[in-house]
Amino acid sequence: MKTKGSKIFTIIQHEYISKVKSRGFILSTILAPLAIVLIYGTIIAVSIMSSGQTTKKIAVLDQTGEIGAELVARDTSKFFTTDKSEETLRQEVLDNTLDGYLIINDNFLQTGKADVFTSGGGGLGFISSIEKNTEDIIVNKRLREIGADKNIIDLVNRGVSISTKKVTLEGSKEDYSEMLAFLGYILGFMIYGLMFTYGSFVMRGVIEEKANRIVEVIASSARPFEIMFGKVVGIGAVGLTQVLFWLILLVILFAAGGTIAQMFIGAPDMAQMAGDAANQPEQAEIIKFFENFTISPWVIVAFLFYFLAGYFIYSSLFAAVGSAVDQEQDASQLSMPVALPIIIPIMFIPNVMNNPDGTLATVLSLIPFFTPILMIARVAATDVPLWQIALSVVLLAGTFLLCLWVAAKIYRVGILMYGKKPTFKDLIKWFKLD
Repeated sequence: MKTKGSKIFTIIQHEYISKVKSRGFILSTILAPLAIVLIYGTIIAVSIMSSGQTTKKIAVLDQTGEIGAELVARDTSKFFTTDKSEETLRQEVLDNTLDGYLIINDNFLQTGKADVFTSGGGGLGFISSIEKNTEDIIVNKRLREIGADKNIIDLVNRGVSISTKKVTLEGSKEDYSEMLAFLGYILGFMIYGLMFTYGSFVMRGVIEEKANRIVEVIASSARPFEIMFGKVVGIGAVGLTQVLFWLILLVILFAAGGTIAQMFIGAPDMAQMAGDAANQPEQAEIIKFFENFTISPWVIVAFLFYFLAGYFIYSSLFAAVGSAVDQEQDASQLSMPVALPIIIPIMFIPNVMNNPDGTLATVLSLIPFFTPILMIARVAATDVPLWQIALSVVLLAGTFLLCLWVAAKIYRVGILMYGKKPTFKDLIKWFKLD
């Protein structure tokens, strides 16, 4: 006679082996990293290429007699000078023969204010394109007006480049704050996607077994809690296997990052690299970044923990929802309260990344249902105090036990209920049954 532990292990073994051997698992494990790189790479490339772009071309009515010509010289595809009256330009905009017109008053150098008239629209790129071009021109003219030397003007136009360093016991090191914040974004989104994906696997699996009456056969030899817990752990082990494969791939990618970068952008000029750091070629900076940038092992450990913690909390609830319905279409209404706490933290990620050490970020990341997504984002982006990590672990453990207890009470009744589509009132009634 099998013990309680051996029955759960048998169910875990069945769930794990059947899923890992499937073609869908193998393909998704291999293709998902490629898809993520392709999607994020495309988004970044499109953002860079389309930054400040606009399809509108506007007339420049210049009352200073000098700024308009400089503006057109900077980009003839967006600007052209005109000597038409304001009324004529207004009528052309109304007739849709002109996208818009920019009026540069003779006091523009003093006030820095100008008016743009359009028929509406154009997007952020339209405004930023005008602001960027006029700002450079007006700064140079103001400097020339006060008699600034050409060397001073060139110095002002050189801009600012801030390199951040991290103070450690071993000395100062490169601090890739922006990249770490971006990494926090990615890890938070990964946990978001994984919790939804594997939570849905659990719910769909429970519904299929209930619809095929397989669960009744299993229930004759195992208790409902053992069936539910075995399924949750088994599919969780599948997810862990997939995540570990991706993490190993990520570590290899970063370990060979410098070599791979050289393959795409070419080896840097070592003579120039030996010179002043500010004069190093851009390609050398990129290769240097890939050679020096590392992901802390604690971030990887934290990612695995918060993924598993979030998975076990939400998959238990998804299993309870799956047990209550006869078909997948009926689960959408009941699963909404489970899905919302996964979606809400995603909306707060930009705020958390903007100030990962702030009060808002701290409070939100300690709410157990938000913790898996927001805490891993903070851990990647900053040094989270140990007491906050410890508190999040305790809160997650308590929340998991609570969710498991609630889900098990609904599951034991739900898998034997057929016919009528249940309501939230029915779920509460099932939960209260002894």
